[in-house]
Amino acid sequence: MNKTYYEQINEVLYEETLPNGLRVFLLPKNDYHKTYGLFTTDYGSIDNEFIPLGETALTKVPDGIAHFLEHKMFEKEEGDVFQLFGQQGASANAFTSFTKTSYLFSTTDQVTKNLETLIDFVQAPYFTEETVEKEKGIIGQEIQMYEDDANWRLFFGILGNLYPKHPLHIDIAGTVESIAEITAEDLYTCYHTFYHPSNMTLFVVGKMEPEIMMETIRKNQASKEFAPAKELVRHFPKEEKTDIIKESQLEMAITRPKFILGIKGTAELPEEGRELLRFKLAMSLLMQLLLGNTSQNYLTLYNSGVIDDSFGFEFNLDRSFYFADFGGDAELPKEAADEIERVLVNYKENTEINEENLILLKKKMLGKYFQSLNSLEYIANQFTQSLFGETTLFDMPEVIQSIELSDIFTVADSFIQPENFSRFFMYPKK
Repeated sequence: MNKTYYEQINEVLYEETLPNGLRVFLLPKNDYHKTYGLFTTDYGSIDNEFIPLGETALTKVPDGIAHFLEHKMFEKEEGDVFQLFGQQGASANAFTSFTKTSYLFSTTDQVTKNLETLIDFVQAPYFTEETVEKEKGIIGQEIQMYEDDANWRLFFGILGNLYPKHPLHIDIAGTVESIAEITAEDLYTCYHTFYHPSNMTLFVVGKMEPEIMMETIRKNQASKEFAPAKELVRHFPKEEKTDIIKESQLEMAITRPKFILGIKGTAELPEEGRELLRFKLAMSLLMQLLLGNTSQNYLTLYNSGVIDDSFGFEFNLDRSFYFADFGGDAELPKEAADEIERVLVNYKENTEINEENLILLKKKMLGKYFQSLNSLEYIANQFTQSLFGETTLFDMPEVIQSIELSDIFTVADSFIQPENFSRFFMYPKK
């Protein structure tokens, strides 16, 4: 078991890769009463075309199947796993993103028992055609709920423009039509391909004795048999810059128009994990410098009524894609998009990008980071969602402090390309 001490945050991380390939991370925090466990597979909604385990040809599965599989994992022949966690004094949940599926529990009692329940239920699939059919109605209602959510539709509107071929533009839950095609056999195909221990990470944080906890996990895994690990082959459509849809719009039952401006990342990213994390953090700092709520650009646009306090932005970087989006409500959405684009493309002339502002924002980013470490949920979720090779969540302070003004201009030069811009507008139904 490897042990890493992070001096800046005074934390000790234990890590071990088991013989079956499962990566285990333990972070003892014995001044907490709670323990939080997260079991994650590197499999999400975009992984809909791949070579199944034991086969040689690519297969395409229905959209939304990763999310559907997540729902079905809790239902077993002997009953509902949620009830079992409840009886053991724990709460449980799960979530699916574009690239990951995670199962979790939180408890102050019977930690070992709940941890073994988490591992065992995720490693014991049970699907029948009857239970699959029943689930379609439940997930269909969830899909329809999101279809009525204007901000959700706005976000997927810009993804549809930026990634018209890539499965990223498809709702994580799929569509009512796509989930209707899912069979129990499809679920087993996806499960056996992507839920192999070698494609998974187990992270436990909170009150524990790490040596005892790791031994429990070792014994649990040694008692089970798994197929030999195989290299995963995923396939994504090839996309060109010319595929980007420059502008589109939608009418919905809303009271004020909305806009969103997106930028698709197309430049080659650093391969080394630490440099990749540096790129991501430098991009976040660039966006704060240009349009953060303390920037002069934001205050000017806000005071002139071009944007309001609904305005926000985010930068997403994950396996096989990265992009930024900026948006909110606006009485004149096209004018708002024009102004945001003007700020972005003229970044070289922007006096806000200076040493003094960068130092302030780095301090703010560090402060927010240290504050977030009080939450076990934040630590577990961010750690497992953001593995940059050997570089982890706990290397962030050092990486943040290393970012210089030249790094900000370097990431801006590679990312802010006008041909990679797109807009999506939403208007009230007439």
